[in-house]
Amino acid sequence: MTRKASWWRPATAWMLAALAVAVVAPAGPAQAGDTSSTPPPMADGFGLTRVGEATGSADNFYLTVTTPEVAGEQHIKIILPGGYYDDPGRRYPVLYFLHGSPDDPVQQNYPALSMSDEMITVVPDGGARGWYANWLDQRTAAGAQNWENFHLKQVIPFIDANLRTIPTKKARAIAGVSMGGFGAFHYAQARPDLFSHTASLSGDIDMSARSMDLRLAVVASLIDATGAICASASGTCDPNDSPYKPGVDSDAAFGSPYPVFNADWRWNEVDPSQHMGVLAEAGVGVSVYVGDGGGSPLEPEFWVAGAAKNVKSAMDALGMSYYYVNYGDGEAWGTRCNGGHNGGCWEQDLRDLIPRLEKDFAA
Repeated sequence: MTRKASWWRPATAWMLAALAVAVVAPAGPAQAGDTSSTPPPMADGFGLTRVGEATGSADNFYLTVTTPEVAGEQHIKIILPGGYYDDPGRRYPVLYFLHGSPDDPVQQNYPALSMSDEMITVVPDGGARGWYANWLDQRTAAGAQNWENFHLKQVIPFIDANLRTIPTKKARAIAGVSMGGFGAFHYAQARPDLFSHTASLSGDIDMSARSMDLRLAVVASLIDATGAICASASGTCDPNDSPYKPGVDSDAAFGSPYPVFNADWRWNEVDPSQHMGVLAEAGVGVSVYVGDGGGSPLEPEFWVAGAAKNVKSAMDALGMSYYYVNYGDGEAWGTRCNGGHNGGCWEQDLRDLIPRLEKDFAA
């Protein structure tokens, strides 16, 4: 897996490409005092098999695992709160944080993710373009792509078995950026019994026909539009460097994206904007963060801003309570936010979100 990214790099590759095509029983939890200089022991289980040793420090490390649900090796990054090793009897709530496309958990180095002494943070691999879903077509060149099974049926129980978590809905939250924002809402709607709060940071949270731009962004990542564009760019880039290789059929993840004779029904099934009532009925808290992208259609945030507005309208129609921040051009939102689709804004989102989650968990 060779996805190159960093927390501050604008995650624009998928959107630019889209615009182009649019024209075993586990051991018990590790106990405090097991170690103070190396990561805690983690036992295989729930279909996950570790590859090698954990990499990193005692409280900020990642595992490499394999699973029949997803082809290849996957990373799971874990950030333990300060004091985790000091009190063997203390258990912690967990924030599951989902990365964007085409990133990797290892590069999710947002300083805010390490600021909490009150909760564990887990960043599971979602693939360069896994879209936090069980793909419709499992026989593509990409191999098995059951990301939803991987996360909800394997990663969560694996974490609960190996770390001192509080394994209840009240003590779990899920949040994500960009592609991960979609994943956070989708997972909370699919399994509202698992999460007490969900948050989208510049997320693709409207996959309805109103947001064909975002549907086409998904399609672009599936068919490797980036590599195709690069291959025709007269040597200005190397198509072999595309993070979306190998290209697969446009219908591989959710079937046909085109709203003709209800052919796109699977997209509507997973579209967060059409199922906000599920969260309201289950008492799942909702947070939405978004900028305005400077009003430029060439800036990905412009498109996700429209998606956020549609979700807000849906929540208003349902009479839902929610937390919504539109920081516009980012001038008053931290020191590195320009209102665009980038980590400077997401860092500030997290600095706002994490204390709020801590307060909810404490309650």
